[in-house]
Amino acid sequence: MTAPIIITAEMGKTDQAWANGLRRAHFPVARNFVDAHITLFHHLPPSHLPEIKSRLAALVSDYPAPVAHLTDVMLMGSAVAFRIDSPELLSLREELADAFCGLLIPQDEASPKLHITVQNKVEPPVAKALHAHLSSTFRPRPLVISGLSAHYYRGGPWEQIGRWAFRG
Repeated sequence: MTAPIIITAEMGKTDQAWANGLRRAHFPVARNFVDAHITLFHHLPPSHLPEIKSRLAALVSDYPAPVAHLTDVMLMGSAVAFRIDSPELLSLREELADAFCGLLIPQDEASPKLHITVQNKVEPPVAKALHAHLSSTFRPRPLVISGLSAHYYRGGPWEQIGRWAFRG
């Protein structure tokens, strides 16, 4: 059975460990199937896997790692996330979106609001409490983006297809 392909930006090891720790602490256990991630595309057709892999490999070999910063803590109803500011990552994503023209679902046609979700699908008061707690100590800081990855989405844990590291 084929499954849609998700494209994410990979964080550096230290940032990944930090985000995973927050996700394990605050994401409902029964729904926490994947590590913390930065989604760039939610649903690409698996029939285009060779093209997707080729484009990701070419993109990371042509560019250094994009500069990114965590800018604040976001409250999204029943979710809490860290907002990411990275014009360079959005530019790379736009290049991919142009290449995948005609393959994108409506959700992926729009430019994303880059973020790392650490809590989702909880009651709004629970999310508000975590937002207040995380906001009280949050300070904007750099975020390392180390590469891109592709995964099959099968409803639960994702199946990794590949990882591609940025040069430098």
